[in-house]
Amino acid sequence: MGCFVSTPKDSGGNRRRPGSIGEVSVYVPGLRIPKPVDFAQSLGDYLSKNIVERLSALRTRIVVMAGQEGPTITRTKRKSATQHGGSTLADLQQALEDYLPVLLGLVENGSHLQYKVQFDWVNQEDDTEETTMSNAWYEVLSVLHLMAMLLLSQANLLLLPRTSTDSHQPKVSEESRRASVDIFLKAAGYLDCAVRHVLPQLPGELRRNLPVDLTEGVLRALCLQALGQGVDIQLGMAIDSTKATLAVKRRLACEMVKYWQQAQDNIMNLPLANGWGEKHRLFVKWKYIEAKAAAYYYHGLILDEGNTEKSHGMAVASLQAADEYFKESKKLCEAFNAVPPLSRNPPLWGTMKYLYEKIPKDTSSKVRINRDLYSYERIMETAPTLPDFALALKPDEYQLPQMDPSWRTENVKDGQSGTTNHING
Repeated sequence: MGCFVSTPKDSGGNRRRPGSIGEVSVYVPGLRIPKPVDFAQSLGDYLSKNIVERLSALRTRIVVMAGQEGPTITRTKRKSATQHGGSTLADLQQALEDYLPVLLGLVENGSHLQYKVQFDWVNQEDDTEETTMSNAWYEVLSVLHLMAMLLLSQANLLLLPRTSTDSHQPKVSEESRRASVDIFLKAAGYLDCAVRHVLPQLPGELRRNLPVDLTEGVLRALCLQALGQGVDIQLGMAIDSTKATLAVKRRLACEMVKYWQQAQDNIMNLPLANGWGEKHRLFVKWKYIEAKAAAYYYHGLILDEGNTEKSHGMAVASLQAADEYFKESKKLCEAFNAVPPLSRNPPLWGTMKYLYEKIPKDTSSKVRINRDLYSYERIMETAPTLPDFALALKPDEYQLPQMDPSWRTENVKDGQSGTTNHING
């Protein structure tokens, strides 16, 4: 049950795209923005005025805040207040968390109320301008997606280098790095819940007609890229640590490759045709190639510790591969930044600051052959296989909240039979 309506992109100008999103450490695809819903018209014959008004108030708050923040929320300027009362990432996140338990009353125990309301959201990565569906699970899915995107926006702000009072070099504090890993795991938890527990609630027809922003492939890719960026931060902290061994750094780099490869596998065949979508695909590809450069670098250093001619030869091949992937990643980075909305790299820090300095230098010092004789294809053919490590970083376990207690006393009228059903909490 449930119907859907998709509005083509030429039917209106509701999807606002900024010309630039500033510095990007964490790419956040354009936020999906909710449009107003008239709960009274849809649910007035079935629910008490009190709960209808509560649903309306909670969702209207989100619509207003997301409408104000949405066009600029992925930009990197820190806003302490706005003319509309200081809506922030945290405020919008809280509004979504307040709304979700009340919303879940519409789907509790398969309630027929889940089909009564048309929920309308503006898409960003999809070519259609808006998607409207008469199914409350679509609304739950959209809320979880927005909650995850807000966390990724928060992580981006944390991971932009700042100039501190005791240093002229912009840097990201260890506190911010550790906090960002927690945020990545939390965002991944929302997305994992969306894939495993919410998508299966939607009928097959509706799932096939979801905007690309909410398809299983994009949700899984976002989850995996959050985990991949979490490992990237861990690798950067290992590089800064005198106690972390080469083996630890190689393991982290190889795990990072697997996360980004799986993210790319999930997103590569999706119809991400517009600016946001193309930029998203390029970001994943860039980070995948960048991760391979790191993994081959550390693999090469470990192979070079061997005492055989074969191990030294494999080390050289691995470092050559690292250097080639490093060059390719820089090209992909430039391509990513050039796709609208335009973006730019923050000052280098962490993993890539270290590797930007080390990969070209160490490769040139280790390679004893005339590299002009080796094409890119030959280097890739001779590069040893990377070790395969089990993935250690997992999404936080997130479960949908309990239905709001206000539903426990609610008598829901059955629109077809005229009887009432008592919802049990």
